[in-house]
Amino acid sequence: MNTTAASPMSTATSSSGRSAGKSVSFAAELQSMMFSLGDARRPLHETAVLVEDVVHTQLINLLQQAAEISQLRGARVISAEDLLFLMRKDKKKLRRLLKYMFFRDYKSKIVKGIEDEDLLEDKLSGSNNSNKRQKIAQDFFSSIDQTGELLAMLEDDEIDEVKQERMERAERQTRIMDSAQYAEFCESRQLSFSKKASKFRDWLDCSSMEIKPNVIAMEILAYLAYETVAQLVDLALLVRQDMVTKAGDPFSHAISATFIQYHSSAEGCYMKSYPDSPESTPPATPTAPSSGSQHPGKTAPGALGNGSAGQDSAKTKQRKRKKSTAACGVEAHSDAIQPCHIREAIRRYGHKIGPLSPFTEVM
Repeated sequence: MNTTAASPMSTATSSSGRSAGKSVSFAAELQSMMFSLGDARRPLHETAVLVEDVVHTQLINLLQQAAEISQLRGARVISAEDLLFLMRKDKKKLRRLLKYMFFRDYKSKIVKGIEDEDLLEDKLSGSNNSNKRQKIAQDFFSSIDQTGELLAMLEDDEIDEVKQERMERAERQTRIMDSAQYAEFCESRQLSFSKKASKFRDWLDCSSMEIKPNVIAMEILAYLAYETVAQLVDLALLVRQDMVTKAGDPFSHAISATFIQYHSSAEGCYMKSYPDSPESTPPATPTAPSSGSQHPGKTAPGALGNGSAGQDSAKTKQRKRKKSTAACGVEAHSDAIQPCHIREAIRRYGHKIGPLSPFTEVM
């Protein structure tokens, strides 16, 4: 989309997608979200920062397009209709979003304490105040849908295979947890961008926009942000699984150059971080055989000085090994998702190439 000076977005937005709200960070929350979505218990901070940058850039681009559409139709705010219009061609994500809006309405009913009698009265009187999100989607689809395909999605009860797979993965993940780990896992699963609405607005720098999103649009943006994180984790887990060398795999030669470069550097770190391995263990220094005629109370000439120097040299080498382990050994041998996994996942998502590309669909 064209982002000239007349764009509804503020000119403070940088080319990298980061704006004046750069000081606001969701890295800590993203680490907990990634853990609940299948990552290690302690996700890497650098991976969370990379995921945050990707999600932020995607949302800024989405806001730019939504603001331009809202300006074209003469509206003063970015509404849910603008976001639904942008997502109309991605049926799977749109279906997932509609289910989210349905559950948001259902949650509002529970929070407000609406009883069954009140629901029946609202239904008989034709009042849809308790289903305002669904009504917005239905009215908007009625105005643009000529084939009835979009309206049919409102009544669609098809099982979401991606959601089902995430739930099964979470169930397998909790099998080996104790009570403390499971409590932490449950707390992480409850995290979302919508629960920190004020921080989320500052993160997107909505105050600098000429056309600002309304409340329901912010709910949708928060949902899309979390869904983007979940999709990045899904793809990164697949990439990590593919990067594991399997014996007799005929496709092992087709590993991407990104992994080869990372694997080479990680292997070097592995050699440094494990001093006891045969490859990195230096040959033993030959010592003079002890003489049986030597007095046990005496020390061989020069043995004391050489021994202390050898100990100092060993300590120096040990300090260097610790530094090398802290620099690269942790990342190379951690079970957490690495930044290279995220980059490779984005590359594969953006470039569906290869003999199996017809079978890879957008989630």
